Amino acid sequence: MRHRIFYNPFTILFTFVLFLLLSISVSFLFLGLVSSAFVKLFNFGWEYAFILLFLCLIGSNINVPLTTLETEEPLPNRNFVRVFGISYRIPLKESFIRKTTLAVNVGGAVIPTLASAYLFYIYPEVIIYCIYGIIIVSLVTKMVARPVKGVGIVTPALVPPIVAALSSILIISKFSVNPDFIFIIAYTGGTLGTLIGADLLNLRGISKIGAPVVSIGGAGTFDGVFLAGIIAVLLVV
Repeated sequence: MRHRIFYNPFTILFTFVLFLLLSISVSFLFLGLVSSAFVKLFNFGWEYAFILLFLCLIGSNINVPLTTLETEEPLPNRNFVRVFGISYRIPLKESFIRKTTLAVNVGGAVIPTLASAYLFYIYPEVIIYCIYGIIIVSLVTKMVARPVKGVGIVTPALVPPIVAALSSILIISKFSVNPDFIFIIAYTGGTLGTLIGADLLNLRGISKIGAPVVSIGGAGTFDGVFLAGIIAVLLVV
């Protein structure tokens, strides 16, 4: 598993549901409801937005190993010696090493991070507001994220994108920001906020989960990151 970078962490049915959501969002783009907004914000047309989201979906199958985490766990010691009717415990300490491969998911971490960095590059004036959104989503995601034995860190799929959408609306109205920037705040907050709150802030406890592979932006958080991109697209309508 340590050298295995291609595997689908989701069932075929769940992957189909995500692709269906992608198709629905692209239908809005195709109808011209948000194509002009994408051209204005991302500096490319709706077809490139589709490619971006589609690559995220395909990239969810690719995990690049970064390092191996090791945790020493004690084994129950029930060794006794019985002499003259009295049992004596043998002072023997036994333990085993649990190894967890830490990887980074291409579709759930690498591509969204690069897309967010691109938005920061072309719109530096909105970075501070994006940071506010990222902080809000990170804190909420951290509170709802749960470690699952054998799986990793899992978050409710709809919580990060909904929080990203609401926080972007709040930031736009609170600071009188140009409404055209709502997509940028929602997208960066939903993607980076989910990665930070669910994965990065829980790195210290990852080795204790017992999962053979834990991927940053992978199973457990990818759905939240992907849906954040979908909802951010629809917010431009």
